[in-house]
Amino acid sequence: MMTEPAIDRSAAAIDVQDLHKYFGDNEVLKGIDFHVDQGQVVCVVGPSGSGKSTLLRCVNRLEEPTSGRIVVEGVEITDPDVDVDKVRSRIGMVFQQFNLFPHLTVLRNLTIAQQRVRRRSKDEAVEVARTNLAKVGLADREDAYPAHLSGGQQQRVAIARALSMSPDMMLFDEPTSALDPELVGDVLDVMRDLASEGMTMMVVTHEMGFAREVGHKLVFMDGGVIVEEGDPRKVLADPQHERTQAFLSKVL
Repeated sequence: MMTEPAIDRSAAAIDVQDLHKYFGDNEVLKGIDFHVDQGQVVCVVGPSGSGKSTLLRCVNRLEEPTSGRIVVEGVEITDPDVDVDKVRSRIGMVFQQFNLFPHLTVLRNLTIAQQRVRRRSKDEAVEVARTNLAKVGLADREDAYPAHLSGGQQQRVAIARALSMSPDMMLFDEPTSALDPELVGDVLDVMRDLASEGMTMMVVTHEMGFAREVGHKLVFMDGGVIVEEGDPRKVLADPQHERTQAFLSKVL
């Protein structure tokens, strides 16, 4: 297994230390240790069942870690006494499925959590929502309902909804895997724009071109462990571990 040299991680946006996760007797994460620096885009790749999505969901405690520590911007989110909702409010999450409210318009999908969680006024929430809809190229669809949008448009609405909560970082769990191929590009363009603006991002993805172009670090997982990590261009061009080589030979 390849590991990074010892470096100062005190300023990391996300710091995962010796993370284990069991589902019953099945150990899905087997001592994960890595970090995401402020402003970094870290892409996590690997075969199905390798633990990628479980790792991502542990970062904001949608899944409860069995052991280990996760520190988000200096706050240990795995501390039993931590205010999980307060820390989670800093973290935007975009799922494989869009999870929009089907009975609400696009605009209302973006304002409801702002008003209820962020306690913003209706006018402020609408202003923030419209700014983010424009950012994802959907300013003209605020009155539409999700059923009237393509999958790619719904995912861009989901990204705008997450951004409307003013997060410090974004987690993406295979955000393009449920989309028709011709719709993937629009979503990746939005993510590229976020990266260029300096948004800290952790992205579970199968889009190797995006990882190569936008990622600062590539993490390859298999069997619940990190097998290899490093600069995406170097790892994709010259993987050092035979398991990484076998995986990339099938997807590149």
